[in-house]
Amino acid sequence: MTYPEALKEDAGQITMPQVMKDRILLRCRAELVGQGTARPARPRGFAPAKKRLRAMAVGAAACLILCVPVLAATVPAFYEALYAVAPATAQLFKPVALSCEDQGIRMEVSAVYIQEDTIQVYLTMEDLKEDRIDGTMDLFDSYSINTPFDCTGHCTWADYDPQTGKASLLITMTHWGGVPVSGEKLTFTVREFLSHKKELEGPVFQVSLAAAPLKPQTQSVPLRGYSGSSSLVEAVLDADQVTVLQPSEPLAAPTEGVSITALGYVDGCLRVQAYYEDILKTDNHGFLSLRNKTSGEVCTSSTSLSFFDEEGKGSYQDYLFPDIPPEELENYELWGSFVTSQGSVQGNWSVTVPLEERSPTA
Repeated sequence: MTYPEALKEDAGQITMPQVMKDRILLRCRAELVGQGTARPARPRGFAPAKKRLRAMAVGAAACLILCVPVLAATVPAFYEALYAVAPATAQLFKPVALSCEDQGIRMEVSAVYIQEDTIQVYLTMEDLKEDRIDGTMDLFDSYSINTPFDCTGHCTWADYDPQTGKASLLITMTHWGGVPVSGEKLTFTVREFLSHKKELEGPVFQVSLAAAPLKPQTQSVPLRGYSGSSSLVEAVLDADQVTVLQPSEPLAAPTEGVSITALGYVDGCLRVQAYYEDILKTDNHGFLSLRNKTSGEVCTSSTSLSFFDEEGKGSYQDYLFPDIPPEELENYELWGSFVTSQGSVQGNWSVTVPLEERSPTA
């Protein structure tokens, strides 16, 4: 089936309320007739240019209005563009859809609870073909919540049932101004998610901290981000460029997708560099610390500086330890805490929910 045929078939299943049709046709008829105002008789078939232009404009407007529900329902790009300029109108024309399926994965609304200005919507996601959903599922900041009103909202992980293979998600929203919610619709969309994530924490034995050079090779790169002390960042930042360790061949690979690529002292501060592969698809991340071999005391990194690799996919991260002098390094060992995945599952899952109480489904 070609796209025009599919669009025509989908459009044929969408109906506009009769009252809306009547209002549009009444408005068009009134414009054309001129509200019944008496006008001089003209030869049969003759119409002034002004009236013809008005008729054409009204006809075009009527066609556009009649087409909006079809476009909003069948053309995602049109819906998104309409929502950007007129959220209430976009949601009005968005048809209700309590479930959807893409890439062999089904998303379905299971319950809706409303308490004055607060809304809670429970959804489930289930893999019908493979094993791509588990208890580590993460929406990877890829979801969106569209409403016709101003509100604060978010989606959180709720539960995973290994017996059914269903993951439960909870959307919570609060209407601004404490206004009760009723008779509206919410659209929730997910574009990708992570699952089967692995966590690892422990010593990185392959790295000898005592071998850290006092004058390692460095480079100046654009800063992708940082954490920790802003004063330390400002001290090494120069016009959005930051001095970091020059990556070398991996010194250690604590887990798949993570490696230790450099260490050394920069301006008297110990740095250890980690590399996280393909973060835009895997969300690989972690944290490095030092642990005293005798006392077990943990020295955490005060600041970290991150920058992209040459391909703009993986991320290097320099962890700074300003309080450990070179002569004390032999008393410490490197520890890491990492979270990795095999990559995201991409698709287009979207449901549109009437904001009214809905009992949990079985």
